[in-house]
Amino acid sequence: MKVALVHDYIKEFGGAERVLKVLTEIYPKAPIYTAFYIRNSDAGREFKNFTIYESKLALIIKHGRLYSPLRFLLPWIWKSHDLTKYDLVISSCSNYIARGFKVGESASRRTKVIAYCHTPPRFLYGFKTGMDWQKYWPVRIYGNIIAHFLRIFDYKSAQKIDHWIANSENVSARIQKFYHKKSTVIYPPVNVSEIITASEGIEKQNFFLIASRITGAKGLEEAVRAFKKIKVPLKIVGGTAGFTNIKSNLEKQGEGYVEFLGRVDDDALWKLYAMAKGFVALARDEDFGMTVVESQAAGTPVIAFNGGGFKESVVNGKTGILIDDTDAKTIQKAINKLNRTKWSKRALQNNAKRFSKEKFVSKISLFVNTHA
Repeated sequence: MKVALVHDYIKEFGGAERVLKVLTEIYPKAPIYTAFYIRNSDAGREFKNFTIYESKLALIIKHGRLYSPLRFLLPWIWKSHDLTKYDLVISSCSNYIARGFKVGESASRRTKVIAYCHTPPRFLYGFKTGMDWQKYWPVRIYGNIIAHFLRIFDYKSAQKIDHWIANSENVSARIQKFYHKKSTVIYPPVNVSEIITASEGIEKQNFFLIASRITGAKGLEEAVRAFKKIKVPLKIVGGTAGFTNIKSNLEKQGEGYVEFLGRVDDDALWKLYAMAKGFVALARDEDFGMTVVESQAAGTPVIAFNGGGFKESVVNGKTGILIDDTDAKTIQKAINKLNRTKWSKRALQNNAKRFSKEKFVSKISLFVNTHA
């Protein structure tokens, strides 16, 4: 069976790219088709040994950061990919749609398409995004006009998918709402075994941790303001993404109590999880949120906003604390409760095992064998 993988674009390295990386392990001979590929980027270095095909418009959209304002080209970007020679295509799709490519539709060559959906594009359906593009009225008018036509393309291309996989119940509900399609939930792969091993023998230190792309919609602004106000040390791991000057603003706001570590390798990240007193995740409607599971695998409890995918991965009172607001007073109460609670490392790690890489590989393989 000839298999191809499709991914939005290869630039930043986050949860969606971790999923793609495991898919390449399951299908090591499968090429990756993408909108554009930046070789010296975080994701580019991770996938440098794979065969990658960019769209015909890649040279235009990857210049600077034009891939964001030139989203109106998405129908042509994906139509430029001809995947008719493949028996199976697995699309890892989210904000750049990653659908609408050419596939075999004849009796002699019928291409099955499975979409692993991280989320329907957030900017098309009113969810908060990394850049507050509606802040400035010219951008808002331009964006809303483009969004209207892209919603049509997004919906029509969604109807041509044979089978949908959602990364959470939260995203599954969005797929039903926006595409009127049923989906199977297969949680994304977390390196639970590696993290458990890396966390052995590491003692806790007096700081809290966030691991996230430095962008909007992740609750970083609220976290920095709160931790500075309550005078509790906070470390933030992650690189910047998209059009944003958020990092410089956050550094000024958090000076003295918030430390930005940039992107670190996995070994260093696993140890930071284990050393932290608690992990913080304040995004209001996170699609799933792999980092909160990684933290639990390291035996570190979580303070997370009570919404989105966090409700599926955090057991309130057992592996973390779910909070209904993100102001300094609420976070202070949660920290006090976390400090008073005796957390079971075994309970934290057992909960994380529900989302292990091994379970993902097994479920994806079974799904493909059943439906392809």
